[in-house]
Amino acid sequence: MARFSGLSKEMGHAARGKVGVLLLNLGTPDAPTASAVRRYLAEFLSDPRVVEIPKLLWMLILHGIVLRIRPAKSAALYQKVWTKAGSPLMDISLRQTAKLADKLTADGHEVSVHLAMRYGNPSVASTLQEMHKQGIDKLVVLPLYPQYAAPTTGSAFDAIAKELSQWRYLPSLHFINTYHDNPDFIAALVNSIRTDFDKHGKPQKLVLSYHGMPERNLHLGDPYYCFCMKTTRLVAEQLGLSKDEFAITFQSRFGKAKWLQPYTDATMAALPSQGVRDVAIVCPAFSADCLETLEEIVGENGHIFTHAGGEKFRYIPALNDNDDHIAMMANLVKPYL
Repeated sequence: MARFSGLSKEMGHAARGKVGVLLLNLGTPDAPTASAVRRYLAEFLSDPRVVEIPKLLWMLILHGIVLRIRPAKSAALYQKVWTKAGSPLMDISLRQTAKLADKLTADGHEVSVHLAMRYGNPSVASTLQEMHKQGIDKLVVLPLYPQYAAPTTGSAFDAIAKELSQWRYLPSLHFINTYHDNPDFIAALVNSIRTDFDKHGKPQKLVLSYHGMPERNLHLGDPYYCFCMKTTRLVAEQLGLSKDEFAITFQSRFGKAKWLQPYTDATMAALPSQGVRDVAIVCPAFSADCLETLEEIVGENGHIFTHAGGEKFRYIPALNDNDDHIAMMANLVKPYL
């Protein structure tokens, strides 16, 4: 019987069988310019997971108003945090990817680690296609959103599913959807806060500021608010903080709808009148520092607090590429390698 030999091993299945880890974060414009920000916002704000109002109405608002006004304003803010290495989020994410690859290799795992952004570059589709070319058919996805939310983690899954729906041969897939109460995550957070306290002293109040979300999402069943509360409780317990020594707030509102409360900016404005003149603020929903932490928290909310009479305001950086944060990521993905 004749044997078919028209395919090389590389074109067949012999080159497959590799394991890949995909780290995924929200994204960033390619440059701090109005045109680059407009492209980024157009993709981000067109996601029905992000803005849940009737599509036709929202497209009229988005293209008729938002994308005409917001890009220039946002570009000016990005310019304040942009560095020689580029976008802080991209720079930190690339360091996280490299360090996680080194950590897994050192621990004896043959695995390829890749980075994708839900919006902007490198895209989820192009990154998955590159992983496929490398022969990866066992895929572990770690969205770097500690607390699950439909507009972030859910949207990340949507992008992966959209790309994979076009593949004939699907990889095995494990999708890590939340790690809000993971012991390694809590320990890394607590360690970063304790390090700050040891260096600068314990503040009157520790504020844990999470990214905001419309309150409607909570009532529709999104667990994000509850997960933020649990992260806060676990951190406060390990730090031994009393109820008066910490507060939970939500930042980054957009639009006129009611969002999760209390709001970070309103809290910063009110604390000095309540006798709180010394605060430290940490953002446990952000795995890497970005515009929302470096400009909105350090810049905007720091100004609000001091303008209202506050005397000492400091931001405790995100976990970024800290060694214990990388070790946490490694421990999260190892059971599925």
